[in-house]
Amino acid sequence: MDYRKATIEDLDMLVETRVEVLRAANKLDASVDLSEVERQSRVYYSKALLDETHTAYLVFDEDRFVGAGGVSYYKVMPTYHNPSGEKAYIMNMYTSPDYRRQGIAYRTLELLVEDARNRGVNAISLEATAMGRPLYEKYGFVQMNDEMELRG
Repeated sequence: MDYRKATIEDLDMLVETRVEVLRAANKLDASVDLSEVERQSRVYYSKALLDETHTAYLVFDEDRFVGAGGVSYYKVMPTYHNPSGEKAYIMNMYTSPDYRRQGIAYRTLELLVEDARNRGVNAISLEATAMGRPLYEKYGFVQMNDEMELRG
């Protein structure tokens, strides 16, 4: 497998992958309109890849795209446990069904965590689907108990 750090030249593939990941994670078929998500993802990647607030990896088996993963960087107020306030959020983890259970997602996760650690970011979080949870737990991620979210 070839793990390649994405560049702005990969914009179309990153956007397509993002939509595919969202369809799979939310069990949405092709009839659900994600055109606004697609448009906003293009805007996001166009900016974030250039200002390095996002790192993405694309995985290929020769010329065939088989997986991806990304990490977004942001800053919050410093805290006792995170004096820099720097945070990383892993997202858009995907492996083609034919390639699952071969360590591709684990290796992609390693590359993303390594990228964060190389930037000095130790506060790394993610949102796990039921399918992804065992992978993240194996890597060492733990369930968070103190965070809440207001939706809508």
